[in-house]
Amino acid sequence: MKDMIVKLNSINDVKDFVNLSVASPCEIYLISGRYIVDGKSIMGVFSLDLANNIRVEAHGDTADAYYESIKHFAVEA
Repeated sequence: MKDMIVKLNSINDVKDFVNLSVASPCEIYLISGRYIVDGKSIMGVFSLDLANNIRVEAHGDTADAYYESIKHFAVEA
């Protein structure tokens, strides 16, 4: 399992992120503090504190391709 830290700065970022997540067959989870939400749920994503960075976990055979598709949201370490 890999993960990636992302930052969603706008409503359009959230919409684009969820659309990319829905297109992936992976199970996708967003983790912020003690909260874990489905990365394919726009309401779930909006329930997180978007002022902070969010950890993304993708589980499945196509996880690497999914991470490649969302890399423009990644926070540089």
